[in-house]
Amino acid sequence: MDKIVSLARNLRKKLTPQKEKLWKLLRNKRYKNLKFRRQYPIGKYIVDFICREKRLIIELDGGQHNEPNNIQSDISRSKYIEQYGYTILRFWNNEIDNNIEGVFKEIDKYID
Repeated sequence: MDKIVSLARNLRKKLTPQKEKLWKLLRNKRYKNLKFRRQYPIGKYIVDFICREKRLIIELDGGQHNEPNNIQSDISRSKYIEQYGYTILRFWNNEIDNNIEGVFKEIDKYID
């Protein structure tokens, strides 16, 4: 089995509380009848959530993504993924915890 697929499967079993919360709202076409997948491999990366129909990726970031090395890494990663025609939305974990309505308002801008 491909290494990246195996890693994605393992990540699905270990979602953060914020990813679990968002997944409960996206799974089984609960959000606008759209099919989302979680921990989905794209090339050499694994994205948090993807809606292939709308060419949309949702990434949830913890504080470690605000460190200089990780900021640059995220920029490179985003450029790579955008080559496949996807739009990437990034949210901080605290937005999921404290403002889930605002998160969905932002997602709506890209869905409608």
